Amino acid sequence: MSTGPTQLSVSIRDVQCGARVRIVEPANVYGCTLGDDCFVGPFVEIQKGVLIGARTKVQSHAFICELVEIGEDCFVGHGVMFTNDPFSVGGPARGRRALWRRTHIGDRVSIGSNATLLPVTVCSDVVIGAGAVVARDITRPGIYAGNPARLLRALDPLPSSAPESE
Repeated sequence: MSTGPTQLSVSIRDVQCGARVRIVEPANVYGCTLGDDCFVGPFVEIQKGVLIGARTKVQSHAFICELVEIGEDCFVGHGVMFTNDPFSVGGPARGRRALWRRTHIGDRVSIGSNATLLPVTVCSDVVIGAGAVVARDITRPGIYAGNPARLLRALDPLPSSAPESE
């Protein structure tokens, strides 16, 4: 009989942080990169290799797995789940990383609470409604919701925030 469980602790380790990054504990954040002015709420897990752009906010209970890149000025709502295993063999990859796929989120994307994102690419200037399941790439700025997520209304892309020349 076992003498007891192996205990693992949450930690914030091996994180490359920009300026003014705030992480609320407990959080399990490791081996990732967080841009300037990012916020990470409590009970969040961000796995190794994840890149999160400047001024992005990740709210509580979100899970951001390996192979995810999130742009600048994004919002990730409470309980948002990212996946990297598309079950391409009819079931879980069971650690076979060659079967995993990447997710790329553009700039100025807002993802509502409890949304689930399969391995996809989402362009900039998108709003994803609460509880949506994003199973396909989003290539057009707009508001998306539902299961599977569908375009509800197109949005005009925001102008670039590049400084104006004099």
